[in-house]
Amino acid sequence: MPGITGILQVAPPPDQLDRVRRMTGRMVHEPFHAQATHADSVCPAHIGWVWDTAFPENHAALRWDARGEIGLLFTGDDFSGCLGNLPDSFARLGVAALRELNGNGSGVILDRRNGSVVLFSDRFGLGRVYVHRAPDALYFASEAKSLLAVLPGTRRWDERGLAETYTVGCVLQNRSLFRDIHLLPPSSAWTFHRDGRIESQRYFDPAEWEKQAPLSPTAYTDALIETFRAVVPRYLCPGDTRAMSLTGGLDSRMVLAWAQPAPGTLPCYTFAGPYRECADVRIARRLARVARQEHSVIDVGDAFLNQFSQLAERSSYQSDGTMDVSGAVELYCNEKARSISARRLTGNYGSEVLRANVAFRPTAQFEPLFEAPFRAELRRAATTYAEERQGSRMTFILFKQVPWHHYSRRTLETGKLMPVSPFLDNALAQLAYQCPESLCTKADPLLSLISRGDPRLMRIPTDRSLHLSRFGWLGKMAREYREFTAKAEYAFDYGMPKSLVTVDRRLRALRLERLFLGRHKFYHFRTWYRDSLSAQISTLSRSLPTLPSPFVPSVAQKAITEHTKGKANHTLAIHKLLSSQLILSRLLSET
Repeated sequence: MPGITGILQVAPPPDQLDRVRRMTGRMVHEPFHAQATHADSVCPAHIGWVWDTAFPENHAALRWDARGEIGLLFTGDDFSGCLGNLPDSFARLGVAALRELNGNGSGVILDRRNGSVVLFSDRFGLGRVYVHRAPDALYFASEAKSLLAVLPGTRRWDERGLAETYTVGCVLQNRSLFRDIHLLPPSSAWTFHRDGRIESQRYFDPAEWEKQAPLSPTAYTDALIETFRAVVPRYLCPGDTRAMSLTGGLDSRMVLAWAQPAPGTLPCYTFAGPYRECADVRIARRLARVARQEHSVIDVGDAFLNQFSQLAERSSYQSDGTMDVSGAVELYCNEKARSISARRLTGNYGSEVLRANVAFRPTAQFEPLFEAPFRAELRRAATTYAEERQGSRMTFILFKQVPWHHYSRRTLETGKLMPVSPFLDNALAQLAYQCPESLCTKADPLLSLISRGDPRLMRIPTDRSLHLSRFGWLGKMAREYREFTAKAEYAFDYGMPKSLVTVDRRLRALRLERLFLGRHKFYHFRTWYRDSLSAQISTLSRSLPTLPSPFVPSVAQKAITEHTKGKANHTLAIHKLLSSQLILSRLLSET
């Protein structure tokens, strides 16, 4: 994944640049990744960076102000149009200049006027930066493995991080899975001074947006349309070549409605599974046809299943263990998508920003996998989550859920291509705080937005037929049917209870899964783990009996065995257990 790394130290050892080269090399995952390092002659900084060679304009060099006093290293994407002027703006305004940025990334500013270095994250913290504070130095990197490579003392579980990963699916409060490694919080600017002092600042406080008064439903809908009309063109640069991942829902449809591309200029694609064409494929094909764009399908079938073990290992390693082995399907799909375009326009984060969707919550289902004393840590994780949910729902989503929970999938995307979404644009995020309570989780403003952009797209049902409820009892019946098929598919996949597993096993010859699976989802790990992937799962799980405390290896191995024999549904446990094993073997044993 393209990113930055480095060590800030007043009196560095002679081999400092070699250490940074080692850290930088850990972030090179693809043939199209390039790397560079820099040892500054004035500031106490040894830094490195990795970039995708398809986008050298943003990632390949330090930028300097007119006087050569302020140097900027930035990796990520920015849609403010101010990035090129940021060194000059910083010379005048200091860290307040970072408020101009509008995108996801991270960077370093070298200030040769006073020998200081500023390490910063983007407004929402999605351009992740891991940090380790030593007594005499600050280590940082976009990927934790870079720090693990040179800091042996960090190659241990952070027990709170481990517990939170199993309880809520991600690490909370800007901690990580690894001992003494933390995250730079959203909107952070940490200044490392020439005397070794570290000054922590935030250049933006979400309280600024929280203070806004809510709009009336009509005023909010009008403002949403006008803001979206202004925002989307920023993500479609003239002469730029990019493709769009299109689904059957509302989020990508909103973008397509206002992108209004000329015929044949925005190729679209959709991911598909092995059982049938899911609703996303059928609907996206119709949407693309109406918009007069090419549409293609990226199949997740035998080719993916044959590579699962290797993809699972790579997804766990590249995401620093934040994504479990189910991320293998993301890695596979985005690798195929790059052959269409290295830039991917998406509807990611649309439901989070415009429908206030909270995407993760605590679960106690994994407690049996751990020794009794550690279960208190799991329950503590649920308490921590409840504490973090206090206050503004939108602040939780944008400044906690986005960097903590959504980061894991994004890191697999950015390792393969450049995903961009207008839904994290500063202007749109700010407006979301003014949504009236009556519309907070409703789709009505979004339907109006699509209708105003391209009314033809609203004639095509969504994957859940959200808009059909407006059209009498037939529309409501159609919606209820799609809701039923979605719930039935979930029940036959991730959510199948043990009582139904027994029935399914007895009727296995009938292959009842073909009645339900593939209608809405394109991957189906419950049946894959039991059938086509069982041999690979058995191979991957051979080290489970040696899992250290606080795991209970016998329970972990039993879960794998029961699932592959069709006696129980432990899909989610298998995801996490295999990922934990890969973290131990690939990251915590770094040499």
